[in-house]
Amino acid sequence: MIVTTVNANGIRAAVKQRSETNLGMLPWLKETEADVICLQETRADDAQLADALAPALADGWHLASAEPHVKGRNGVAVLSRTPFDAVRIGAGAEEFAAHGRYIEVDTAGVTVASVYLPTGEAETDRQLEKERFMAATQERMAVLLDRAVRGGNDAVLCGDWNIAHTENDIKAWKNNVKKSGFLPSERQWLTDLLATGWVDVVRALHPDVPGPYSWWSWRGKAFDNDAGWRIDYHLASPALAARAVSARVERAELYALRWSDHAPVTVEFS
Repeated sequence: MIVTTVNANGIRAAVKQRSETNLGMLPWLKETEADVICLQETRADDAQLADALAPALADGWHLASAEPHVKGRNGVAVLSRTPFDAVRIGAGAEEFAAHGRYIEVDTAGVTVASVYLPTGEAETDRQLEKERFMAATQERMAVLLDRAVRGGNDAVLCGDWNIAHTENDIKAWKNNVKKSGFLPSERQWLTDLLATGWVDVVRALHPDVPGPYSWWSWRGKAFDNDAGWRIDYHLASPALAARAVSARVERAELYALRWSDHAPVTVEFS
């Protein structure tokens, strides 16, 4: 199974972007070898998303989505080449049930979730909201991990976690130690999560190196200088993580060829 995650930064914009040069998201979907694709920040309701992805659905992709409760914000989805056996929206906390930040599917014998953590803002209510979502996600992950180790479905949670875990996961880490996304408490949360048994598959396959980054600001020369953040993760249950044979960031060759400020992150499991 090959699993890809990407924050689309607005599905309708991603689909339209560079459509005239055949380098946008829809051509990428035609070429990808992925079996499952997790999308975040679709910024579309279910009908708009299905309309934007209509050519891909006509090619046989199955779509499950969780639309945002605020127009033009959030939204997560999963595309799969095999039908879904089950679809679950929300990580369990009532506060976030309709926020379009978490969707979980069972497909081909594996549980796959698309997750989009809030951006947050240090020392504000936005950060407190992010922390509550983190707590809800952690509780759900504990259930999934327990199920996996007891012989149930293996699981992988993919998405934009809006946290760079270590200094190797952000180019300009010294400038961001007091900012949301690289706060000590957020980084510790990820450390604690991994200590329970979840595996950061990309880092496991690319140990002790800077990056590979998956997000770069649209501004300045961040992309050209590879001054990015690695915030798009595949967190897999232990048995599934042990089957990971490769991981890569599908970074565009040029700034002008990007259809999102994130690049797809792809993991192949044997």
